[in-house]
Amino acid sequence: MAAEIVNPRSDSTEGSDEPFDPAFALHRGGKMAVQATVPIRDKDDLSLAYTPGVAKVCSAIAENPELVHDYTWKSQVVAVVTDGTAVLGLGDIGPEASLPVMEGKAILFKQFGGVDAVPIALATTDTDEIIETVVRLAPSFGGVNLEDISAPRCFEIERRLQEALDIPVFHDDQHGTAVVTLAALRNAAKLTGRTLGDLRAVISGAGAAGVAIAKFLLEAGLGDVAVADRKGIVSSDRTDLTDVKRELAELTNKAGLTGSLETALAGADVFIGVSGGTVPEPAVASMAPGAFVFAMANPNPEVHPDIAHKYASVVATGRSDYPNQINNVLAFPGIFAGALQVRASRITEGMKIAAANALADVVGDQLAADYVIPSPFDERVAPAVTAAVAAAARAEGVARR
Repeated sequence: MAAEIVNPRSDSTEGSDEPFDPAFALHRGGKMAVQATVPIRDKDDLSLAYTPGVAKVCSAIAENPELVHDYTWKSQVVAVVTDGTAVLGLGDIGPEASLPVMEGKAILFKQFGGVDAVPIALATTDTDEIIETVVRLAPSFGGVNLEDISAPRCFEIERRLQEALDIPVFHDDQHGTAVVTLAALRNAAKLTGRTLGDLRAVISGAGAAGVAIAKFLLEAGLGDVAVADRKGIVSSDRTDLTDVKRELAELTNKAGLTGSLETALAGADVFIGVSGGTVPEPAVASMAPGAFVFAMANPNPEVHPDIAHKYASVVATGRSDYPNQINNVLAFPGIFAGALQVRASRITEGMKIAAANALADVVGDQLAADYVIPSPFDERVAPAVTAAVAAAARAEGVARR
């Protein structure tokens, strides 16, 4: 049977009983465009912007390739690359269907970080082909933001691109989420008179975000963390682990927990949800007094905030209609802006930790249970993260200007 074709009424309901849908109206024609930064008003302008004037600049770059950063947009633009296999909560919907999200990512780069970005949706899911394509595109860009590429391929793709290129390569689903989570967790600990080292966390989800968050929190000094996938706690006694999860098992779960997520939550200080599952209320109730619940699945958090507030001292979600939204837009625009500002060759762990600390510090004296992380619309966020990342890049020796 052929699939039903739905007509998404976009910007007009004239002559139709179909309701107006503002989402389609907003997206008609796309959400972004290219805009010139120099005028072309007459033949003199044309001769400078294009031939013959442009030839002088091309020849200079040919003699000294480093000049490309001064005389083109390269150092100000990021490629937003996807294969459409893990798009938001929609899954593997393909490159064409991913474009509205990639356009959205690009305009967030511009709106919140002043960084130009170009969406690139690839018609391949082959790891080698993706890597080869991005390497061939790299001369046009100052950085690469990998987006919505499914695990475990995303780990290898990022690692190999970082090895092959001398520009920042950053998988936002991993590291953007981890940076914002650390910032919120640091402030939650501060609010309750604890340190990261005092906390034992449980992460639901061993995909891109779950793996990155676990590693990053441990790097930042978290006491212990256990990660659960659909089959239970990722532990070294399991024989069904992928290479990525086997490495994760060696790094995490100092307590040696086995069994289910619910078992691990007993006495835990922190729950971090990046799975889309549902955690039973008794498991939440079994957590330690003053626990933190960061249930970040969209649109339905793993623990509904009303339930979480019964037992937790700090509650965060991935949604904008509740306090403490863990939103990647708090991180990636400023991280790339800082990296591009100093022409960093890569984004280090130190740069990401600096971003998390700067983000946490924006909250300042306003710290409260319903305010452990700032709003994406707080105008202090991007400048603070940008400055911290640039300074960290210089301190770690990866800055080139």
